[in-house]
Amino acid sequence: MKLNLLLFISIAMLSCNNQKEMSSISPENWSKRAINLSLKDSLEYGKTYLSIYSQIYSMSEHKTHNLTSMVSMRNTSDSDTIYLLKSEYFDTHGKLVRTYFDQPIYLAPLETTEIIIDEVDTSGGTGSNFIFEWKIPKNSSEPLFEGIMTSTMGQQGLSFTTSGNRIK
Repeated sequence: MKLNLLLFISIAMLSCNNQKEMSSISPENWSKRAINLSLKDSLEYGKTYLSIYSQIYSMSEHKTHNLTSMVSMRNTSDSDTIYLLKSEYFDTHGKLVRTYFDQPIYLAPLETTEIIIDEVDTSGGTGSNFIFEWKIPKNSSEPLFEGIMTSTMGQQGLSFTTSGNRIK
């Protein structure tokens, strides 16, 4: 009985994976949503800025607290498909951290897709942000970009949101 328990604990410990993941969203997921926009030249172009916080200050400027960030990209139209052209993630200093996709993808009416930045990924720092480029049919509603930051430790939880601002 003790041997079985020891074996079970050993297997459980060995199966733990401590690899640092940059995002739980695989780039392969974006390629499944890819679309050719060359025939859709009557679309309206836009660009949106979204602030994200991989870390926030805690107690002083010398201590930070890591956060899980979810970037929610939403098609607010109930009738039109919209197109997201590019999603770029920048750090506190404005340096490009990564591009999640740089080929057009589609969002069906009222569809939502997300980018998750894991709590262990602090590459963005305390002032990270996204730039999204998009196209929509004329007279269609603009996409909505929101950031949801969360963290839980013990019985305490922390969460807050940010909203994207159109810059072009």
